[in-house]
Amino acid sequence: MGFRSLLAKPFASYIARQTMQWSSRPGFYQQRVFENLLQGGIATAFGKDHGFGDIRDHDAFKKQVPIRDYEALKPYVEKVLAGQSDVLWKGRPTYFAKTSGTTSGTKYIPITKESIPNHIDSARNSLLSYIHETGKASFVDGNLIFLSGSPELHDTAGIKTGRLSGIANHHVPAYLRGNQKPSYNTNIIEDWEEKLEKIIDETIHSNMTLISGIPPWVQMYFDRIQARTGKKIKDVFPNFSVFVYGGVNFEPYRAKLTESIGKEVDSIELYPASEGFIAYQDSQKEEGLLLLLNSGIFYEFIPADEYFSENPRRLSIDEVELGKNYGLIINNNAGLWGYSIGDTVKFVSTQPYRVVVTGRIKHFISAFGEHVIGEEVEKAMKFTMQKFPEVELVEFTVAPQVTPAEGLPHHEWLVEFAQPPRDVKAFVLELDNQLRELNVYYDDLISGSILSVLKLTSLRKNAFIDYMKSLGKLGGQNKVPRLANDRRIAEDLTNYKI
Repeated sequence: MGFRSLLAKPFASYIARQTMQWSSRPGFYQQRVFENLLQGGIATAFGKDHGFGDIRDHDAFKKQVPIRDYEALKPYVEKVLAGQSDVLWKGRPTYFAKTSGTTSGTKYIPITKESIPNHIDSARNSLLSYIHETGKASFVDGNLIFLSGSPELHDTAGIKTGRLSGIANHHVPAYLRGNQKPSYNTNIIEDWEEKLEKIIDETIHSNMTLISGIPPWVQMYFDRIQARTGKKIKDVFPNFSVFVYGGVNFEPYRAKLTESIGKEVDSIELYPASEGFIAYQDSQKEEGLLLLLNSGIFYEFIPADEYFSENPRRLSIDEVELGKNYGLIINNNAGLWGYSIGDTVKFVSTQPYRVVVTGRIKHFISAFGEHVIGEEVEKAMKFTMQKFPEVELVEFTVAPQVTPAEGLPHHEWLVEFAQPPRDVKAFVLELDNQLRELNVYYDDLISGSILSVLKLTSLRKNAFIDYMKSLGKLGGQNKVPRLANDRRIAEDLTNYKI
């Protein structure tokens, strides 16, 4: 047993005791977080605008603080960008996590010195929970790789700004820094294919024991290694034993990844977001992810079927029920108040509270971590048709193709034209480029050769009408979703292709 693994086990036991303490008293610890947050925000511009000094309980808070998305919070963020202090949280943010918006363009999500432990300690504790439950700690003695965005940060109004994964890279604990891969110089390479080749150069002869990343990116890493060596990953990295992932549903990728590895390995699922680290898989035996109730976030839950109503219920942790979908609302020590992150979750356990991520409030595609929403595909089609005025559109829907018969995964657009474009290839390229302009994650996946350019499947006349009729849903109140994160609709519609 190595030095790191020797120390990891007692540390894991200590964290497990702490976790048991707060997870067994969820209401108490959420109330304590709530009170601390009010104190942290009381002297801020937001706190003054919303009467924090008069708030004594959650009921009063709900009356004073409405639910917000980024667009509604943006005026306060703009004050921070203008150089003001004490706007959303005391002082100024330490970082901005730069992310893709939908209606707001680029989003700047504040991260403060108080909220950094939520992001960093939670990732660490996920590994320690695994060590405590399984007794397996030898992986910390080997090399660990985090396939992530560039750690290079830029200045925005005097605040360091970058992707969340890049920010987190600067806070990897010192005891892991020595065996972390890849090197900083490799990690800041922007071109994904060039970066991937350098990563392989640095890792192919190393003792890789833990590999972390979004599944399709990890799959590409494995594919390139196999192309170089002609070997299964288990034969290249015989001590590889832990796969850590988050951001997308793992199931579509599990079979292919396992086949590439050549053996089963343990996996740990994380639920990180720029707005906060929400949950992690604390058990290899139990379903769901442990909701982090003592980490600077006070949660509210809106029943998903009430989300768009005028006065939806905003429930605290003590009020949720098993098996129901909730829109997730967070309040945190980075200054996000009544903030909807757009995800839906379902509780699978209340002792302790564990959740599974069930999707987005709105229809979406995120099979590869791209978070494409209906508004984006509609705008892409609209802008493309403006450049191809001969086109007349009847209807369309979009779905991911994770396992194509050949070539890279892609988005499939199933389209019924009344009048098709004269140059279909040019239309497809323009449509793809428009979506890339609208969604930075999709652009990254195309640029990095994780996805290929979208595929367009033309459907015959009355395809959507006949499809809806086959479901018994033909009528004005029923319509085909603009997009979906699975292929159930797409597979049915391919029966109507030209």
